[in-house]
Amino acid sequence: MPEATTYRYEDVAPLDVPEPARDCSLEPVTLTDETIAERKRAVLDRMSARGLDDLVVYADLEHGGNYEYLVGFLPRFEESLLVLHVDGTAHLVLGNENFNKAGKARIEVTPVHMPHLSLPNQPMTGAAPVRDVLAEAGLAAGRRVGVAGWKLFTSPFDDNSRLFDVPAYLVEAIRELCGADHVANAADVFLGPAGVRRTNNPNEIAHYEFAASLAGDALLDAMDALVPGASELEVADRLSRCGQRESVITVCAFGPRFVKANVFPTAKRLVAGETVSMSVGYRGGLSSQAGYAVRDASELPASDADWYEAMAAPYFTSVRAWLENARVGMSGGELWGLVDDVLPRETYGWTLCPGHLVAEEEWLCSPVYEGSEEPLEPGMLFEIDIIPSRAGHAGVSCESTCALADAELRARIAEEDPALWSRVERRRAYLADELGIALSDDVLPMSCTLGYLRPFLLSRKAMGVVPAAR
Repeated sequence: MPEATTYRYEDVAPLDVPEPARDCSLEPVTLTDETIAERKRAVLDRMSARGLDDLVVYADLEHGGNYEYLVGFLPRFEESLLVLHVDGTAHLVLGNENFNKAGKARIEVTPVHMPHLSLPNQPMTGAAPVRDVLAEAGLAAGRRVGVAGWKLFTSPFDDNSRLFDVPAYLVEAIRELCGADHVANAADVFLGPAGVRRTNNPNEIAHYEFAASLAGDALLDAMDALVPGASELEVADRLSRCGQRESVITVCAFGPRFVKANVFPTAKRLVAGETVSMSVGYRGGLSSQAGYAVRDASELPASDADWYEAMAAPYFTSVRAWLENARVGMSGGELWGLVDDVLPRETYGWTLCPGHLVAEEEWLCSPVYEGSEEPLEPGMLFEIDIIPSRAGHAGVSCESTCALADAELRARIAEEDPALWSRVERRRAYLADELGIALSDDVLPMSCTLGYLRPFLLSRKAMGVVPAAR
């Protein structure tokens, strides 16, 4: 944090400002052939650096981001394997109902049929032992094989190279075929300090911005639908958009959450004075809002009468500090320390990374953790994910998505996608002119809801820097 910057909770308040403009283009951006080729080269380079002959990438519908990075699609309701060889050739191992999709892959592949990957009780016609099918996909004794599911393991107690988040029947067959000592977890090809998915080019940023901005527009519509008597189902209907696959379960909850273990919206109707929690995420970003269904602090319940001073103002101040200070080249540990300075963990109880990378997954991985020396790089897509928790107080949230970009990347985006750049500039202007947030030059809003918090959700007032402090 710059020495001259002092962040005080008293400098922010709910302001009478216009809503940000809903601005999703409603035109999805396809990844270009050049981007896919660039991705494949990056993966092959990482394989060579790791000394791998083969990379086996597992996917199912919920855990397919690393696979989709090259293949371009998810295996829907089945499982699948991409087997990429260091010479650039590839096999795609598919079940019954996805076998005909091999020709749709974004990279050239040779299809291999494995009915084991299909749904239960489907025909096993043409099946061979798992080991034999994997041999058909190019795996062999003595070859050095990396296995990537979806998770980057960072345990301080285990050998992370020997932890696998892939079904045992597949891991056992690979180890039997190639030799246990020749098989290791290789999620770090995609994730972590040297992972190829941690940064994005202008085409990828535009691809993800479509859905991040869609989530922001949907959240604003849902916030505007909050009136006493409205049901969770009615408001949640504003959150699901355009048939896009959601990256997390959509939340629309009035009052206590997880009643009888339910995580989905119900017919419960909003009562003034209770808590509200809403979120929706698509590939490339999530937007959320949590606060009270009141018009101002005087309507807060007596049990949480100081919620604004105890939670909302400090939380918003930490988001403001994040947005004004995050920059390319700083370490993740520096950004973590900034949040801890403004919103001390000991008081505000946050425990997760106060900012993580997003892509197909809502949480890809994060360079922002205590002591992190990982640099923040151009092309990183961040979700600001600060989650304060204090006994006796309800939560507060305004998570949303931004990209980090240095001058060179900003110039490329402006040249290659002027419409996207115009949206970014309008969002930056709103943050500066209406909310009083002096956004870091390196922070590009991917959604209209970045930095937008309504603590009192029956009011249209948004948190901002009070004029005297601007």
